[in-house]
Amino acid sequence: MDLGKVIGTVVATRKDSSLEGTRLLVVQPLDEKHNPISEPLVAVDTLHDAGVGEIVYVVTGGDAVSVIPGKRMPVDVAIVGIVDSISLVDAPNTATEAPSETES
Repeated sequence: MDLGKVIGTVVATRKDSSLEGTRLLVVQPLDEKHNPISEPLVAVDTLHDAGVGEIVYVVTGGDAVSVIPGKRMPVDVAIVGIVDSISLVDAPNTATEAPSETES
């Protein structure tokens, strides 16, 4: 799963019948600090609840195709969750520095 921010919507007058009743949203992929990491993607909103400005979980590829049980959709990206909060814990620095030339 990856993080993304919903930045827009897509209006499609015609789409595959398996996508009937779903919305297509534009999602900007993000890193753990909410920085954009690649180009925006179009994702199917399988929750029917994501909105512009929200941080979401997305899955891609084969995982996105069968996100809804018993239904296969021709998609590459699917929204599968809305993020309530993110807490990051810094790992202690375990790297050791090499001694300087003046130390013996």
